[in-house]
Amino acid sequence: MTDSPTDMADSEALVQALQHALQQHTGAPVQLLQTHISWVLLAGDCAYKLKKPVRFPFLDFSTPALRQHFCEEEVRLNRRLAPELYLDVLPVQGTPAAPRLSLSAADASPDAHPEEVASIDHLVRMRRFAADSLLSERVQQGLAGQDDMRVLAQRLAAFHQSLPGTPPEAAYGSPALVLEEVLKVLQPLDTSAFSASVPQWRGWVQGQAQRLQAVWQQRRDAGWVRECHGDLHLGNVVKLADTVTAFDCIDFQPAMRWIDVANDVAFLTMDLQVQGRPDLAAGFMDDYLQASGDYDALATWRFYEVYRALVRAMVAQLSCGGTDPQAGLPYAQWLDRATGSQLPQPRLVLMHGVSGSGKSTVARQWLEHSGAVRVRSDVERKRLFGLEAGQNSQAQGLDIYTAEATTQTFARLQQVARTALQGGYPVVIDAAFLRQSERQNFRQLADALGVPFTILDCDADEATLVQRVQARQQQGHDASEATAQVLAQQLRQREPLTPQEQPFAVRVDTTRTAPAQAVQRLLEPQG
Repeated sequence: MTDSPTDMADSEALVQALQHALQQHTGAPVQLLQTHISWVLLAGDCAYKLKKPVRFPFLDFSTPALRQHFCEEEVRLNRRLAPELYLDVLPVQGTPAAPRLSLSAADASPDAHPEEVASIDHLVRMRRFAADSLLSERVQQGLAGQDDMRVLAQRLAAFHQSLPGTPPEAAYGSPALVLEEVLKVLQPLDTSAFSASVPQWRGWVQGQAQRLQAVWQQRRDAGWVRECHGDLHLGNVVKLADTVTAFDCIDFQPAMRWIDVANDVAFLTMDLQVQGRPDLAAGFMDDYLQASGDYDALATWRFYEVYRALVRAMVAQLSCGGTDPQAGLPYAQWLDRATGSQLPQPRLVLMHGVSGSGKSTVARQWLEHSGAVRVRSDVERKRLFGLEAGQNSQAQGLDIYTAEATTQTFARLQQVARTALQGGYPVVIDAAFLRQSERQNFRQLADALGVPFTILDCDADEATLVQRVQARQQQGHDASEATAQVLAQQLRQREPLTPQEQPFAVRVDTTRTAPAQAVQRLLEPQG
């Protein structure tokens, strides 16, 4: 049997020999990259990832058998979201100084090289992509847009929905474990360049933990702790030819991926905010919540954003020995704002207007500006009947516009609004609100929670309303099923804002006012 590379020196010799072998195979230079746990060889249209023989408190790659196991786990887990990237696991045969890779079926045949059948290590073969395809690079270059966020959000929502919940006997996602993990991250920060901020961060975490104990348990009991990605920062998201998806998930430590789905996506929204794109973070959240319907995640989403920022700040400080105040500084600055109540504060905004009046367009523009949570009546009405947003209820043989269905829909909107407001978010309810009683119920909710209340009253001339409704019908992609006949009925039956509601109203003629201008009017003090 050939020798196995059991220490770092042998492994370093192996990766250098593999680099040389791949250069001979491809006839082109092979680039070598490395992290603290792996080497990556970029050769031709493939990337070859070799795990280092290291052991840390959170992982163990110290033996060839363990490295093979975690190579197989890496491919298994990452094929869930990126099957187009993760090709296979290859055995490395020969010796560290003269390794042989089975790059083809002929190479892998025992008859071809009978003396080299024994494997000394294994590596993961991936399809290579351009470095500027990473979302981290695209955000920095200003190339990432809301369409990218929508594709990613819908893909992640479908992924999370497909996963089973944590086994009842496992401790993953328990309140004690959640708090324990966050406090572990805070410990090394006590002696870092950010030590002066740690008391504020720790105080916020402990205060939130008291409030969220029951929420964490409810989320776990409801099955929202699942085998997620676990490391959803911008550098682990890539734009491919026809999609945007995550890769390089946590494969080495189950406890780091068996987490609440809110913990998973909160990493991404936090990272976008830190990188100066809160609009993309809000757009992603809007699309994810509409696709998943998991608005209960809002109760703990911000807590997990803080946790993920703490992790990034800790890693940056550990890498420099805790002496460089610039290492991880953007995360520390964001943490100061988040734990110091400097993020957008709760506020309840109702959209008001008939179909085609521009409510959804203005609501989307405002949420991207303000970080608000949007709840759409058309989407939630369909969800109550098991329909996706784009499905036509009549084609499914359903009548979802009965008085009872409307009552249930508005009860759902109010429930979600309460959860989001109590979670610390501004909220915009995207519904027609043509009845005064419906508006009154939400004003009472705002009063009960002590948050500002606004009615954004959208309107347009009738010809424009009809044209917009008909155009939307022809496109067939929107959740709204309003027709010109429905619009005519709304115009006849709508109840105008009362004198008591007028002080809370901001009027917008969407034929004359662009969405961005409407948002600016919403932000102006009302007097």
